[in-house]
Amino acid sequence: MDAVLNATAGLIPSSESDDTKDTSNSVVTFLASLVINIAVALVIFVIFCILRPRLRRVYAPRTYAVTKDKRPEPVSRGLFSWIPAVLRVPDTDIIQQSGLDTYMFLRSIRTMFIMFAVISIASAASILPVNVKGTMKLTGLNSLSMGNVDPRSNWLWVHIGFFAAIVWWSLWNIVGELRIYTHLRMWWLTHPNTVSKAGASTVLVSNVPKSLANDESRLRDLFSMFPGGIRQVFVNRMCKKLTKNVHARDKLVKRLEKELTKYAIKCKKLWCKSQDTNSPYRPPARPTTRKSWNIFAKVDLFEHLAAEIAKCNRFIAKSANNMDSMERQSSALVMFNQQVGAHMAAQTVLDYRPFSMGQVTAGVNPDDIIWSNLEISPWSRRIRGYVTFAITVGLTLLWTIIAAALSSLVQVKSLANFEAFKWLRGNSVVLGIFSGVVPSLVLALLMSVLPYILRLLLYIEGTTTRSQIKLRMLHRLFFFQTWNVYLVTIFSSSIFQIAVKSVSEPGKIVELIQTQVPQSATNILTYVLLLAFIGAAKEIVQGVPLALRYLVPKLFAKTPRMMLKAEQPQNFKWEAAIPTHSLIFLMGFSYSFIAPIVNWFVM
Repeated sequence: MDAVLNATAGLIPSSESDDTKDTSNSVVTFLASLVINIAVALVIFVIFCILRPRLRRVYAPRTYAVTKDKRPEPVSRGLFSWIPAVLRVPDTDIIQQSGLDTYMFLRSIRTMFIMFAVISIASAASILPVNVKGTMKLTGLNSLSMGNVDPRSNWLWVHIGFFAAIVWWSLWNIVGELRIYTHLRMWWLTHPNTVSKAGASTVLVSNVPKSLANDESRLRDLFSMFPGGIRQVFVNRMCKKLTKNVHARDKLVKRLEKELTKYAIKCKKLWCKSQDTNSPYRPPARPTTRKSWNIFAKVDLFEHLAAEIAKCNRFIAKSANNMDSMERQSSALVMFNQQVGAHMAAQTVLDYRPFSMGQVTAGVNPDDIIWSNLEISPWSRRIRGYVTFAITVGLTLLWTIIAAALSSLVQVKSLANFEAFKWLRGNSVVLGIFSGVVPSLVLALLMSVLPYILRLLLYIEGTTTRSQIKLRMLHRLFFFQTWNVYLVTIFSSSIFQIAVKSVSEPGKIVELIQTQVPQSATNILTYVLLLAFIGAAKEIVQGVPLALRYLVPKLFAKTPRMMLKAEQPQNFKWEAAIPTHSLIFLMGFSYSFIAPIVNWFVM
C-alpha cells in the first residue's frame, strides 16, 4: 500500500510549500492540454472529412453491404455535407437501420449534452461569480473553484442550493429517459418484425436436471403451463466429435478455396503471357501434397482436399441422423407458440433446487449462443465465476499500481530528477505539455487494453451467450474505470493530501476537504479533454477499422469468401463505449458544483 501511496503522490503537489507554484502552473497545464487536444482533434477531423467520400468501404459500408431495408440515405461527397445530414436523421431511421441498443446509446449522449448544457449555463450564472469573488486568494484555475470561498462564508449556501437543483434536474431527466426506454422496448418486442422471428418466442434454459433432460415429455409438461403452450423442445447434445469434424471441414474448405484461388491466378497470368507472346497456352501443373500415412506418395492436392471434405460431410450427416444416440446436455431450447409465454418462463422460478434451471434467457439467437459453454456444470460455472471475479479484483489492484506508477513517472517533477531530463526545469511550455497531456494519455492507453482481458475472463467463466458477455463486461469495465481513473489516479490525490494534513490538524478536516478537493479539478479537466476531443475524433476517423479494411484484405484476404467477409460492416462496441461516457458523466457531475469550469468541457 505504501508503494501505491508513493506512486500516486506524484500526481499532485506533495507539500504545502508547492501549493502556490502548482496553482499558478495549473493554467499553463490546462491551456497546454486544451491546445494540444484541440489541434490533434482538428487534424483527425480534417483527415476524416477528406477520406470519408473516398473510402466508402470504411465510412459508408451500410449503404451497400446490408439489406435494402437497413440502408441509410447516401450522403453527398461534400467535405462537410455529412454534418447536416447526420443531424437530420430521424430517430425511427436509426432504430430501424442500427437497432434499439445503438439508438439508446446515442440518445443517452444527447441527454447528457442537454443536461450539462443547462448545468453549465446555471453554474456560470450562480456559483462561478461567487467563486471568483472569494477571499481565499487562490490563483490559476483554483480561483474559479469552490476552494476560493471562505469555509465560514454564507455564500456556500449558493453551492448547496445549486447542488440540490442539479440533483433534481438530473433525476428528472434520468427517470424520463427510463420511461421512454420502457415504452420503446415494449414497442420493439411487440413489433411484427421482432415477433415473426423464431428467436422471439424461444428461451435457452441452462442447468437442466438430468431427470428432465432425459425425459422430454416431462420437460414439455413443465413449460406447457405458460400461455399458448410450447411448439418444440430441443435438448442439446454432447457432440464433441461432431463439432471437431465441422471445424475440420471448415479448415479444409478454407484451404481448398485458397489453393484454388492461387491456381486460378497463376493460370490467368500464364494465359495473359501466352496471349502477349502468341505462344500456345499450357496450364500450370496442379499442386500436390503427401498423405499423412504415406509421406512418399504424392497426390493431387485438390482431389485430396475434396475427398477429405466429403469424408467429413459423411460423418456430419451420419451424426445428424443419429442424434438420439448422443449424450444429452444440461441445457435446452424451448420454443413457445406465443412470445408472452417465453418471457414469462424467463421470469419464473422453475425449480426449488439451487442452480437448477436458474438461468433462462429469452429471445436467443443461435449465432449468439456460445455452444461450448453449455456443457459446463452449474457448480463449475459458479466456481469459475468466483475465480474470474477474484482475477478481476486482482487486475484492478494491479492496474492501480501500474497506472499510479506510470502517471507518477511521467510527472515533470519525477522526470526532472533524471539527468537526461534536466532541461525540463524552468521550461513552462514543456512543463505544461507534460503535466496536461502525458498522464492522461498513459491512462487512456492502459484502459484500451482492458476490454480484451475482461472479455476473455467472462468467456472462461462459462457465460452462455455473447450478449451476456457484453452486458457483464460493461458493468465490470465501468467499475474498473471508476476505481482506477477516477478514484485512484485522479481523485485520490486530494484524499491523500487531506489524510496527511489532517494527522497534525484533525480539527481542520472539513476545511481541508473544501480546499484540497477542488485542486484536483485540473486532472479531471485534462482527462475529460483527452476523451472529449481526441477520443471523439478517434471514433469518427475509425483508425483500426480503416487499417483492417485496407491492410488486412491485401495481406490476408486471399479468397473471395475472405474478401466478402472483410466488406461486412463492423458492429459498434457499445460495451466499451458506454462505460467511458458514463465515466465522463460521473466526473462532470461530481465536480459540477466544486469546479464549474468542468461542466463546459463535459458538455
